Amino acid sequence: MAAAVDALDAKILRLLLEQPRTSVREYARVLGVARGTVQARLDRLERAGVITGYGPSVSPSALGHPVLAFVHIEVTQGYLDDVGDALAGVPEILEAFSITGAGDLLTRVVARDNEHLEDVVQRLIRLPGVVRTRTEMALRQRVAHRVLPLVESVGRAAAGGRDRAGARREG
Repeated sequence: MAAAVDALDAKILRLLLEQPRTSVREYARVLGVARGTVQARLDRLERAGVITGYGPSVSPSALGHPVLAFVHIEVTQGYLDDVGDALAGVPEILEAFSITGAGDLLTRVVARDNEHLEDVVQRLIRLPGVVRTRTEMALRQRVAHRVLPLVESVGRAAAGGRDRAGARREG
């Protein structure tokens, strides 16, 4: 079940996303509310799992890993958890998801170059329970990871009295 996010929560989230190094006191000043109100809202959003962490966004490319690929992994039945656990030990894997469709897992992998990517994929193929892999290389990022447009949409809906489908509520 999704946490209820109202218009003030959305404004706080927007500030947090746009100005992550700003203090709670400054957020309160900008929003025209008490510092305690902002802190209580942040605490509630953390407990509800809306805010999942704080920290810098780090560029794998700037760390010498400019190659990005998506590797689909087909797993022998009964080995999904074991393979998932083993993936956590591969530093070049940034994310891994259980999926439907072709394959069982989808991973986001970075590498120094194409040869390094091949080495990473070969390492994955050797994991017990891995049947096969299929690799797709990213050419160019078209939309960077983002959540601000979603936060703004939720905030507009909350402020405008709209339901989840975007229709105005009667009442």
